Amino acid sequence: MNLRFFGVKLFRAVVTLLLVVTFAFVILRLSGDPVEILLGDDVDQATLQHYRELYGLDRPLPEQYLRYFGGIARGDLGFSLTDERAVTTVIAEAVPATLLLGFTALLISLAVGVPLGIIAALNRNKIVDRFVMTFAVFGFSIPNFFLGILLILLFSLWLRWLPSSGMGTIWHLIMPAVTLGLSSAGSLARFTRSSMLDVLNRSYVRTAAAKGVPRLRRIAWHALPNAAIPLVTVLGFRLGDLIAGAIVTETVFAWPGVGRLLVSAVSARDLAVVQGVLLMTAVTMITANLLVDLIYGWIDPRIRTAGNSPGGDHA
Repeated sequence: MNLRFFGVKLFRAVVTLLLVVTFAFVILRLSGDPVEILLGDDVDQATLQHYRELYGLDRPLPEQYLRYFGGIARGDLGFSLTDERAVTTVIAEAVPATLLLGFTALLISLAVGVPLGIIAALNRNKIVDRFVMTFAVFGFSIPNFFLGILLILLFSLWLRWLPSSGMGTIWHLIMPAVTLGLSSAGSLARFTRSSMLDVLNRSYVRTAAAKGVPRLRRIAWHALPNAAIPLVTVLGFRLGDLIAGAIVTETVFAWPGVGRLLVSAVSARDLAVVQGVLLMTAVTMITANLLVDLIYGWIDPRIRTAGNSPGGDHA
């Protein structure tokens, strides 16, 4: 890939980030006074004004906006209204839990979705194929909160095998990771099946079969590397969802991650924390999309020489 291509992608990434932060800044401030919600209605105006001045909420919106971006440039996201600590500290405490849950869910989705998609493609229109596609539709269509509640009822309340909430042991991780991973597994199974069916009908695969290349070798060395190119897009988006996609699951299982922190901050009108989480989520998604372009070029040398991304403009 050429430098011009990455320059365009980087420019779009910066513009997207600015739009996300600007939208969040304006909407959150136009929706009400966070100091009144935080302190309640029975607080006198002098106290309210004191806290508005303390957090800079008494200044005009354009000035607040410029001060906020100046803080971002210095790595300062402000202070939480609820516990009066730095936003970076509050978010940093929640990130490890979200990364643990997200990467575990990603591994589950890869271990389940990709093999099932390959099996379905190799058994097209057979009972196995229909079974896998039924599972895929079930996986990405059932809401995470509903699946999570079902798992809690079955494994926590009825069987009493697993803890229903919190974080502390590997047993606490199983149900939230499975809940988050099954939806991705369903999507990966469908994409893997489609990609494999397209590749298996290509001339070079048929030529390898005519030359007597064993079926397992044809699949591993000829079909899979080419079928993996469309899957990179899906995996890139799933990587970006490690933080954004776990909000519902973390809330259901009381998992102390970024998603649950965001829900708590929105409820408490903690603007600085909400803006910090949104900023981190946007950076994660944008970085994931840029990584997808890099991996495209590594998988398929033709993309490097052409300087174009087969995944289109997804940043």
